[in-house]
Amino acid sequence: MSAPDLRALINGFQVSRAIHVAAQLGLADRLADRPQTPAALAPLVDADPDALGRLMRALAAVGLFHEGEDGRFAPTPLGSGLCHGRAGSQAAWAGLVGGPEIWAGWGALLHAVRTGETGFGHVHGCDVWEYRARDADASARFDRAMRENSAAAADAVAAAFDFAPVRRLVDVGGGDGALLAGLLRRHPGLHGTLMDRAHVVARAADVLAAAGVSGRCAVVAGDFFAAVPGDGDAYLLKAILHDWDDPDAARILAVVRAAMPATAPLLVVERILAPPNQGAEGRLSDLNMLVNTGGRERTAPEFAELLRAGCFALDRVVPTAGHLSLLVARPS
Repeated sequence: MSAPDLRALINGFQVSRAIHVAAQLGLADRLADRPQTPAALAPLVDADPDALGRLMRALAAVGLFHEGEDGRFAPTPLGSGLCHGRAGSQAAWAGLVGGPEIWAGWGALLHAVRTGETGFGHVHGCDVWEYRARDADASARFDRAMRENSAAAADAVAAAFDFAPVRRLVDVGGGDGALLAGLLRRHPGLHGTLMDRAHVVARAADVLAAAGVSGRCAVVAGDFFAAVPGDGDAYLLKAILHDWDDPDAARILAVVRAAMPATAPLLVVERILAPPNQGAEGRLSDLNMLVNTGGRERTAPEFAELLRAGCFALDRVVPTAGHLSLLVARPS
């Protein structure tokens, strides 16, 4: 690696922040159908023309926009991923990771590394769950990002597991129901139960209705550290365990195990860490867990051990087309 390569890594935060601002302004959406100059675009996004042009030139230099000889900009195929609502969009994710609460938490990474405490808690004085419960804007940013990822996750889970024998799927910690709705839409014979904290599932009605699955999905408010519904033929935990350290993750698994029938499979959808010196995205996601939630990403053997601690046996690990894997476990 050369000195310029190292400098590019050091200055990576500048690119991340510029992408966040572009997503917040909706630049890719505005330019999707018609290239425009910064001067023409500025009043549409409430920006200063000169400053907007400088932002767009920087993003063109890293491949997100293309600046034509006439000074008009258009999104590249990569930049089109910042269009809201488009398949594969990362616009809401850019809005979440650059949001004030996450941005400030990462500023306390040094504290997290020195103490093992979350940077988020150090800065905000509470954990991410309490913060989102009392800050509607932060909660909405999180929901939008999770909803954005749900279509791809639903495709991945549906392709990795045969739901034909399942009558009711219980999605534990399923947020506003976007993933469960996607699975129910793909499997007309499947019914679902969505469970999450009360202020989270309060937003599920619109998501389920938009997917046309309200009649096949029960919504339950609850705490997965206390109890989960016991009426499922299969149970789903998507991106839940990585939010927690091993003792708390094992507690969640034990609560699920106590509720579910002995014959029901547990479907755990998580990122699997690559071998040493590989998988930078996964290793950085692990740091993100350290900074924000106090959880961690895990290797397949670490998941197997964690599942054993929660009274499950890992049956198989199914890689998907994306960065997630499906771990299928059985009660032990």
